[in-house]
Amino acid sequence: MARPESCLGAAAIVLVMLCAVMSSAAAQPRRPLPPNSQVIHPGRFGKRAQVVTCDNKKDKKKPCIATCDKRCPNECLVLCSSCKTYCLCDFYPGMSCGDPRFTGADGNNFYFHGKKDQDFCVVSDADLHINAHFIGKRNPSMSRDFTWIQALGIRFADHRLYLGAQKTSKWNNDIDRLELAFNGATIDISTDIGAHWQSTAMPGLTVTRTSMTNGVRVELKGVFDIMTKVVPITEEDSRAHNYGVTEDDSLAHLDIGFKFYDLTDDVHGVLGQTYRSDYVNKLNVSSSMPVMGGVARYVSSDIFATDCKVSRFGHNGAISMVTTKAN
Repeated sequence: MARPESCLGAAAIVLVMLCAVMSSAAAQPRRPLPPNSQVIHPGRFGKRAQVVTCDNKKDKKKPCIATCDKRCPNECLVLCSSCKTYCLCDFYPGMSCGDPRFTGADGNNFYFHGKKDQDFCVVSDADLHINAHFIGKRNPSMSRDFTWIQALGIRFADHRLYLGAQKTSKWNNDIDRLELAFNGATIDISTDIGAHWQSTAMPGLTVTRTSMTNGVRVELKGVFDIMTKVVPITEEDSRAHNYGVTEDDSLAHLDIGFKFYDLTDDVHGVLGQTYRSDYVNKLNVSSSMPVMGGVARYVSSDIFATDCKVSRFGHNGAISMVTTKAN
């Protein structure tokens, strides 16, 4: 795999973790949280039995005590009015959790397992192409890999942007494991929250620290707004799901949130296709694990390659428009 070298109307929102969720709800490019709600972060502390108390003093009700459900990988939402908890994958369109579970633009959840050590086009449009590199572990009792997204390769105009999680043995959240590069050059940004980097080649491209380590917001004016954070698989998750985390690999991967602007109605890719006006969901949405197949259609030969069978990149011959919007 090569490493960094060198809409349906206005704002289509896609929140994708491409493997769990961001640690800071307020910072995510998604709609505001409901009033009188709280977010639980079990993944941050490595335990599920974390209990939170939230209270709306105006409703005269007793405080609600809720526990995050085990099926929520790293974060869940507590609605205090009803005392119910939700995985953010259930609550926000486009989000993906776990072994990647996406929520399409139609609001339905589906899994796309892909294969470890391969690249797949997640979004492909005339002026934007995003591939995801999958890492994984083989469970001998299953016919597929456990997979997570380790990196994104983003193409726009003649530029290449790389966002990746470095392989990590013993996880320490105080150490920055996020790798960023633009056109092959490493993006250096200090670890102060709010620290800012701006491209000289494309002034509309900026990177801002959302946490001292492992979290940034990447924006290209008029094109996308991406939040990403590096997270590990916890020992508890590994035991519960038999992921096979070892001392030499914590399976560090990306939690990702996207906001896109001006995607065309011809957009494709694993997730991108769900934003087409003619998209028809043929998955068994009543299943506990609806799986999107057709892996071969989405395989790319490289993290920056645009050769997947459903590629749309460059089809309108107006790639330069991205640069124009960014300035």
